[in-house]
This record gives sequence, C-alpha cells and structure tokens, in this order.
Amino acid sequence: MKLYEIGKKIKNLRKEKKLTQQELAKQADISRVTLGKIERGELGSVSVKTLDVILFSLGFEIEFKNTSGFGLPVLEQNI
Repeated sequence: MKLYEIGKKIKNLRKEKKLTQQELAKQADISRVTLGKIERGELGSVSVKTLDVILFSLGFEIEFKNTSGFGLPVLEQNI
C-alpha cells in the first residue's frame, strides 16, 4: 500500500466496522479532527504510532513490504 492510500483504507475499514469517526477516535485516543485529516490523506506530522493505534483499533497492524526503489521502476525494468 502506498502512503497516500492509508487514509482511504482506514476510512473504508472504519465504515466496514460501522464505526463513526468519533467512536474510532475515542478508541485510538486521538481527536476526531485528527482522524478526519488522516482519512482525507492529510497525514502531515501524524506519527507511525498514531497510525498503529488506529489500525490496531480496527483489528489490523502495520506491515513492511520490501520494494525495489520505493515503488519506482529500476533501470532494468520496462516502463
């Protein structure tokens, strides 16, 4: 998953669990405004810990995926 997709995924997971922003924000111990910004892709200075707590509240966890060139094609790959 790309960084810019995280907010949209969190929003979809929240809705699947039938949680309001207020309910999820309370579980994650963050403000509803902060959660709203994250869901809109306005990650700004949101910490990895905050994302981890939100995802944990939704029953998920952060996983690192090995990518070559951070998702950009390398010279040997056809574009």
